[in-house]
Amino acid sequence: MKKYASLLLLALFLNGCDDGDLTVDTIDFDSVTPVSCTTFDETSTSTDPTIIYKLKSQEALILQLPKSEGLVNDPGEVEYDIDSDGNGQYRVLYRAYNGTVAKDNICGTIPPSTPNVTEEWIGTDGKIRIVTAQVTTDPDENGATRIKAYNHTIAFENITFMKPSGPQVQELFEFGTYQTTVTPADLTFQNADTGEAYICADKTKIYNYSASFTLTVENLSQNLIVNEATPAGQPRTADITATGNNKVVYRNFRSGTGSITSTYDFCASQVPTLPALNQTWIGGNDTVAGTQAKIEVTTEKVGNSFIHTVTLKNVVLTKGGSSFKLGNSFLLGKITTS
Repeated sequence: MKKYASLLLLALFLNGCDDGDLTVDTIDFDSVTPVSCTTFDETSTSTDPTIIYKLKSQEALILQLPKSEGLVNDPGEVEYDIDSDGNGQYRVLYRAYNGTVAKDNICGTIPPSTPNVTEEWIGTDGKIRIVTAQVTTDPDENGATRIKAYNHTIAFENITFMKPSGPQVQELFEFGTYQTTVTPADLTFQNADTGEAYICADKTKIYNYSASFTLTVENLSQNLIVNEATPAGQPRTADITATGNNKVVYRNFRSGTGSITSTYDFCASQVPTLPALNQTWIGGNDTVAGTQAKIEVTTEKVGNSFIHTVTLKNVVLTKGGSSFKLGNSFLLGKITTS
């Protein structure tokens, strides 16, 4: 009799597992890389939230952040409060399913009808901590680098999950590292074939440009562009400073708002409103290598004109905590005066 009772209990147990329901005790996504529903683009005008998630066969861990004040493409650390009602801008959600879960279950406008959610944990308290570091290209033969991505290491601190069985608090939950890629700055000027650069009428600013960016030297030292040939190997030089004379400024502009052309007012005291300014980077010293950023001008006389070749040396461009090196020697261009 006991033998038949044991077989009956085993049959009932197996039958209860046929629906594929997943019973959850702990959340473990350590081996899973975070991905997002859409490619993160900080210049986008969309206000849709950023959804980052991790999937296992029948489980999903989801993080929602607002478009602004969420992921920040700049080295540093930020903290956000998890919304207590589970329905705000900063949300953490865990779900178990009764079948294989896919991206469309998380990101689809109309999620598939299957699999079904069998268990849900909602983050109702705690902090979202994001530590961001830039990823740069290896230096080229000229020592130039460019930023190609940012790594965002995300963790939940003292997070409270509201489970079907009640609240569960975890002191530290490592969500993982999510990478946002950026297009490395391409500082190729629109007239690279001729190498021409330009100077404003008051001789306080020199510049060059392409359709999407400008590179200027502002508050230019007046002894640099002089109608007098320089001796061989003896260029005129001056230190580049972040706030004083010879301030190097790299500006790029938002796509879809217009292009930089020869009619752009490069010499205006204020940056024109269109195209819309995206980022401003300021040139300074290479503190890692311990070198001073300098501007060098070599002048030659050709007929009744003077051609001034302007070179920027050891300039590091910085915005917030982000930085990249123009190169040991970067040609701004050739300015012709008479």
